[in-house]
Amino acid sequence: MSRAKFFLIALICSFSWYLVPGYLFTTLTSISWVCWVFSKSVTAQQIGSGMRGLGLGALTLDWSAVASFLSSPLVSPFFSIVNVFAGYFLIVYIAIPIGYWALDLYGARRFPIFSSHLFTAQGQVYNISAIVNDKFELNLSNYEEQGRIHLSMLFSLTYGFGFATIASTLTHVALFYGREIYERYRASYKGKEDIHTKLMKRYKDIPSWWFYMLLVVTMAVSLALCIFLNNQVQMPWWGLLFAAAMAFTFTLPISIITATTNQTPGLNIITEYAMGLIYPGRPIANVCFKTFGYMSMSQAVSFLSDFKLGHYMKIPPRSMFLVQFIGTILAGTINLAVAWWLLTSITNICQDELLPTDSPWTCPGDRVFFDASVIWGLVGPRRIFGPLGNYEAMNWFFLGGAIGPVIVWLLHKSFPKHSWIPLINLPVLLGATAMMPPATPVNYNAWIIVGTIFNFFIFRYRKQWWQRYNYILSAALDAGVAFMGVLLYFSVGMEGKGLTWWGTDGEHCPLAQCPTAKGIVVDGCPLN
Repeated sequence: MSRAKFFLIALICSFSWYLVPGYLFTTLTSISWVCWVFSKSVTAQQIGSGMRGLGLGALTLDWSAVASFLSSPLVSPFFSIVNVFAGYFLIVYIAIPIGYWALDLYGARRFPIFSSHLFTAQGQVYNISAIVNDKFELNLSNYEEQGRIHLSMLFSLTYGFGFATIASTLTHVALFYGREIYERYRASYKGKEDIHTKLMKRYKDIPSWWFYMLLVVTMAVSLALCIFLNNQVQMPWWGLLFAAAMAFTFTLPISIITATTNQTPGLNIITEYAMGLIYPGRPIANVCFKTFGYMSMSQAVSFLSDFKLGHYMKIPPRSMFLVQFIGTILAGTINLAVAWWLLTSITNICQDELLPTDSPWTCPGDRVFFDASVIWGLVGPRRIFGPLGNYEAMNWFFLGGAIGPVIVWLLHKSFPKHSWIPLINLPVLLGATAMMPPATPVNYNAWIIVGTIFNFFIFRYRKQWWQRYNYILSAALDAGVAFMGVLLYFSVGMEGKGLTWWGTDGEHCPLAQCPTAKGIVVDGCPLN
C-alpha cells in the first residue's frame, strides 16, 4: 500500500472515531474503572481517577488524550519512553503516595492529592482576588490575613522535580556532549561537508542580515512596550534583556536534549523563579518575563527543528525562512483574535468552579499559567519556596538534579561495556511529569502504552512496516482528530448542543478531589 493511501485510510478512521469520545461517549477519554468499582471510597478514587488522581489502571480510547500534552508517542525513541516511564512511576506511584499518605508532608491530606489550585491552611481554595490591589500588585495585609498559600502534593513535587530537571540538563549536556559540542564547533569551520550540505548548496543561502534585522526589530518593539506601556506590562527594560540572555544560554543544551530524546525540558520554572526573586509582587511582569525567556527558547528549538527537517528534505532555505516568518505573524494574530473572542463570548470561561462539570471551557493549561503567576509573581518565591513559605526544602532538588548526571557519567566511565547506562537521561527522567498539571495520569498511561507498542514491539517484529508507515500513521491520527474537533465545535459546540447520559458525565470519580484529613469541610465530600 502506498503511503498516501495509508494516510488517507488512517485519516478517515481517526476522523470518524473521534466522534465517539469527542461527543457521543466522552467518558471514553478517561476510563477510570477503579472509581466505578469503589464508588464511595475517597482513597480508591484518589488512586484510580485518571483525571484527578493517580490514574492507577486508567485507560483511554481517545487519541487526543494520548498525544495532546506529550506529543505523539509514535515519534519518540523507545529509550526516551522508558526514561519518561521511570520518572513518571517514581514520582506518581512512589514519591506522591509516600508524601501524601505515609508522611502527610506539608499537611498534604488537607488538600486534594492532584490539583493545580492554591489552598489555604484550612483546605479551602485560596481567594486570589482578595490579595490583589488595583495595580495588580500584592496586598500584603490581606495576604497575611488569609495566610500562606498551600499546594497539593503533586503540584509541590512537580515544582521540586522541575528544579532538578533544569540543573540536570546543564550537567548532563556538559558531561555527555561537552567534547562533541567543542569538536563540532571546530569542524564547522574546517570540516568536510556531508552529502546533505553539498546538495543544499544548489540553493541561495539566507543572508545573515535577515536574522540580525529581525532580531533588532523585535527587540526594539519589545523594549518600546516595556518602556512606554510599563503600567500595563510592568516589566522593566532590563528584564527583557535578562530574559533574552537566559533564552540564549539554555537554547543549546535544551536543543541537544530535544534532538536526542524528542522531549524538551522547559525554562518556565527557572524564569519564573529568577524574576520572582528579583522583582516580586508583580504578576504581569513575571508572566511577561516567562514568555520572553521560556517561549523564546522554545520557539528557537522549534525553529531549528523545522530547519533541520528542511535541510534533510532539500527545501530552499529562503523559502523555509519566509514560511516561518509569515506563519508566525498569521498564527500570532489568529491566536490573539480567537482568545479575545472566547474571553468575551463565553460566560465564566476558565472559572471551573462556576462552570458545569461537563464544560469544555475549564482551561486546565491556563489555570496552571494563572496559578504560576500568583506563586512566582504576585506572592513571590520567598513566600512560597523561601524562608517565608512552606516549601523551602524543595530547593534541595537543584543540588540533587546537578549531582545526578555526574553519578550516571561516572558509572558509564566505570562500566563502559554496559551500553544501557548512557541511555539514562536524567533531564527526561526527572522532568517526566513536567506537564502535570495540566496533563493527567491517564495521558501518561496511554502515551507510555502506545509508545511502547509501536516503538518496541512493532519496530522489533515488524520493522519494515514501522519504517514505512509509523510516522504517516502519527500524522493521520493527529489530522483526523483535529478535523473532527473543528467540525464538532462549529456544528454543535457553538450552539451548546450536547448529549446528557452516563457516558457523557465525566469519568465518574467525584470523590477524587476530596481531602482525607480529619475536620476538613469541602462541599460534596464526606467528613472524615
